[in-house]
Amino acid sequence: MFNEQIEKIELLINHQKFDLAQNEINQLLLENADDSYLYYLLSNVKYQQEKYDEANSLIDKSITLYPDSGFYYYFKVCIKLSSEKYNEVEDLLKTAIRIDPEIADYKSKFSQFRLLKKDYQSALELANESLELDPENILALNIRSTALLKLNRKEESFATIEGALREDPENSYTHSNYGWGLLEKGDHKKALDHFRESLKNNPNNGHAQSGMVEALKANYFIYRWYLKYSFFMENLTKKNQWIFIIGFYFGTKLLRSIAQNNEALQPYLTPIIILLSVFAFSTWVITPISNLLFRLNPYGKYLLDKKEKTSATFVGFCLILFILGLSTYFITKNENFIPVAAFGFVMMIPISVMFTPSKYKNLPLIITIIIGVIGILSIVTTFLTNELFNNFSLFFIIGFFAYQWLANFLMIKSNNI
Repeated sequence: MFNEQIEKIELLINHQKFDLAQNEINQLLLENADDSYLYYLLSNVKYQQEKYDEANSLIDKSITLYPDSGFYYYFKVCIKLSSEKYNEVEDLLKTAIRIDPEIADYKSKFSQFRLLKKDYQSALELANESLELDPENILALNIRSTALLKLNRKEESFATIEGALREDPENSYTHSNYGWGLLEKGDHKKALDHFRESLKNNPNNGHAQSGMVEALKANYFIYRWYLKYSFFMENLTKKNQWIFIIGFYFGTKLLRSIAQNNEALQPYLTPIIILLSVFAFSTWVITPISNLLFRLNPYGKYLLDKKEKTSATFVGFCLILFILGLSTYFITKNENFIPVAAFGFVMMIPISVMFTPSKYKNLPLIITIIIGVIGILSIVTTFLTNELFNNFSLFFIIGFFAYQWLANFLMIKSNNI
């Protein structure tokens, strides 16, 4: 009878009938308060509802009641990863593997964690160990493929993921992972096929949805080059990302200094400096501008989420403001319109990343609003006093440059664990 009730609860959870499942579990706990599996089931209910703190507390009860179950440690890892709390993950996985060394899923999850940490060689080794235990383990095959791609072993990478598809041709995760791999390789057309297959099998796969958007944008030549840069930066460790950004910044400043002090070199260095400046600015605005094009497309707009649409719309307003301000200045020769153009041009950058996911909640949005208000005050002051450079414009410029470094900090932090 007890086993039948457990099977019923598991069926309810699988069909996402969480309230009914929780009621059934609570009834059983009245007579089986020391049953560790019931606490796991209740933890799973909370986990599926994204109530991670409650899920974590409940699985801790399961571990306390039955500390020799590797599965409970493994499930706690799943909770930690979903809630982006990574400190305990490695120790928990090592414990699970020590208790049950023959379970392939534990090593494949460990491989996935090492991949998130950008330790690609270790991720590959752990995936291989998992596949020695279970050659058909789908997660291990996917992680092995991604790790090989990051290690620039492309032929082995695609051979591995094609093997995963042979094992499970309709696996949504495998198709989306294959699509991202092809996108990184530069084959956006074939990537689209796999994203489409992924969404056909699971229309709610966010990994495939975002991949589909990127693959469609890759139809534009300029965006394909941006994607190459984006993958390059993403594959770097946190330390190397900062080295690249700081090196780029000071390298550009050095070139400007050399050009200013050497007239003979100016004709050669000036185009390079302009090109580097355009490249730096384009990396900030190319995503929202491409989203703006999608926003205006009768079909593409359905591929953007609410925040992406909002950001794209505001970038569109800023772009119009920049063009109008610049055009009015050239027509009227009134310098008061220069700050209007500058405001539209500059605000595209903070607006483009104001909804970037951050552990500091709405900080990017709040700072964007503050910079925007200061910018508007600088424009108003200019028209009232005819002073092109006033206190507000100074604060606006300082805020803009400071924000770029803050945005880099937040993006690098979100891209590394």
